[in-house]
Parts: sequence; C-alpha cells; structure tokens
Amino acid sequence: MGLILDSSVVIAAERRGTSVAGLIRFVFATAGDQDAALSSVGLTEMVHGIYRAQSAAMRTRRESFIKELVRDLIVYPYTTETALLAGKIDGEQTARGVVIPFPDLLIGATALSLGFSVLTVNARHFRLIPNLQVIQL
Repeated sequence: MGLILDSSVVIAAERRGTSVAGLIRFVFATAGDQDAALSSVGLTEMVHGIYRAQSAAMRTRRESFIKELVRDLIVYPYTTETALLAGKIDGEQTARGVVIPFPDLLIGATALSLGFSVLTVNARHFRLIPNLQVIQL
C-alpha cells in the first residue's frame, strides 16, 4: 500500500515553509506508515509553479524544495497501462456527464494502477474517480 502525493499537498507545504523532511513526517503522521511517492504528472504541475514564481528568490526556493523532494521520494512515470486506465475512466465518466480535470485524472489513474491512494488538499476531483482511495488533508 502506498500514497501518491497530489501536488496540492507539496505546494501547501512549500508555501508554509515546511521542510521536505517535515512534509514526509507529516504525511506519515496523517496517513500512517505507507510508501509515499509522486506521479510524474504531479511533478510536472510542481515544476510549472517554479516558472510562475513572481521573484527570483521564490523561484530558487521552489526549485530547491522540488529537487530535494525528488531525491527523497520515488516519482512514478505515466505508463501505457496508466494511459489505458485513464482513458477508460475518462470515457466512462464523461458518458455519465462527469468531467474530471485532466491532471487529476492522470494522477488518480497513476495511483490506481499502483494500488495506491491519493493524498490531497482538494479531494473534490479525485472523488470522481471510481475505486480510488482518497485521503484529504
């Protein structure tokens, strides 16, 4: 069993000035002793934030935080299996009139393909993915 950390969890920690070690301790305290990891899609969202920083200091801080985070956690790739699963979920949910934002769909499909849960600040979109275990902070 494991957890995929949604970018919202990482971004909130970085904005609060929490260290990577502090974030990992918090994740374990909140969700129990499980493997914590990132999805490549979530990492893309975080890197996007580096380049949207409003100052050089903020950009440097974000970049350092993310570099340390990827040294400490596994980043799971977006695989063919994940793509097939995401396409199935998206097609089925769209046919029911349910729209899942694409990044959340891909992060959720990554977690499902691994048998992991998603840890997030904003569970609303992840809860639209059938059979996905969602832990909200």
